[in-house]
Amino acid sequence: MAKSEKRKKLSSNAKKALVLCCMVGLLVVTGVLNFVLNSRINNTTDVGNNAGNATAVETFFNSHRSNRETARAEEFSYLDAIIKSESASETVKASAEQKQVELLEFIEKELVLESIIKAKGFEDAVVTMSTNNLNVIVNKAELTSQDVAKIVGAMLSETNYTRNQVYVMSYSV
Repeated sequence: MAKSEKRKKLSSNAKKALVLCCMVGLLVVTGVLNFVLNSRINNTTDVGNNAGNATAVETFFNSHRSNRETARAEEFSYLDAIIKSESASETVKASAEQKQVELLEFIEKELVLESIIKAKGFEDAVVTMSTNNLNVIVNKAELTSQDVAKIVGAMLSETNYTRNQVYVMSYSV
């Protein structure tokens, strides 16, 4: 009887892990769809109106930051659920705690990097960090090679990413 009970428990834990993975996957898909749809909405604004352009650009950057914060808050919520779960193993809980620390470090560093880019003379920027890469979107119609070098240099000096992990993009309406 103990073996069948143990199998049921493992099966139950596996189901919980699968559901959690699906939730995180749905969260990522939702964030991407939100970003894409907001980009499409912003691209349909009146291009001939400079005030409208400024508003659209401001909306894009604010929307991107908001989406990033929402996705991170949901991820923290899922990680908290794992940590508080009585059925999760200590290894899984420790991994969730480590992921929370990593997310906090990303959030702090993103704010610092955005400020540095603005200090370099760019009107606005959004930085998104992950374990594999660093994405930078700058409020400028076209980036020169000097602009990119300036941004990449600042990112490399402030982080442990390599040049191949830093992606710089321009954004304009």
